[in-house]
Amino acid sequence: MAKVIIFGILDTAELAHWYLEHDSENEVVAFTVNQEYLKEKSFKGLPVVAFESLEDKYPPSQYKLFAPMTGRKMNQLREKVYLAGKEKGYEYISYISSKATVCGNEIGENCFILEDNTLQPFTKIGNNVVLWSGNHIGHHGEIKDHVLFTSHVVMSGHCTIESHCFLGVNATIRDYSHLAKGTLLAMGASLTKQKTEEWGVYVGNPAKKLEGKISHELY
Repeated sequence: MAKVIIFGILDTAELAHWYLEHDSENEVVAFTVNQEYLKEKSFKGLPVVAFESLEDKYPPSQYKLFAPMTGRKMNQLREKVYLAGKEKGYEYISYISSKATVCGNEIGENCFILEDNTLQPFTKIGNNVVLWSGNHIGHHGEIKDHVLFTSHVVMSGHCTIESHCFLGVNATIRDYSHLAKGTLLAMGASLTKQKTEEWGVYVGNPAKKLEGKISHELY
């Protein structure tokens, strides 16, 4: 059990609060946002404090952070917050739903893994990864840091997902595929060619690269 501060006060933070309160042994004690966004003193009945001075009231020796933010800018905004917390000396919790299927997988910190995810054996999950509801994560694969799967994504066996990738709803990845850093696989796209290019955007079935588009500029 840990005493936890959640970063943010928008939808994802509200959802994180609900999941931690209803399906974990952790206790949420506060929320935090950057000073420029500090408009309210409380959220969900708990204090909201400026991230810049968070350690003054909630020292990292006694509290942990959780920052399950959305994937904007191809997860680079979430990465920035995650690293800023690490620089302050905080450890992060991960949330893994009791309704997810896990098989002793190696899972990093600040991961948000919701209900009905199936993580097959021998697949590793890095740090700062979000797996929304209902994904299939195939065996003998690896999802690296700062990645976001939306819902109902099928990742077949022996795949490698490099950092900063974003997978849209109902995307499908064939076995032995290698998604390069910053790949955006769009909603309903079916990747059959096994390799992508860094910061590329892929759409359709079979998925094809949108020429002239850079993922972190598009999303």
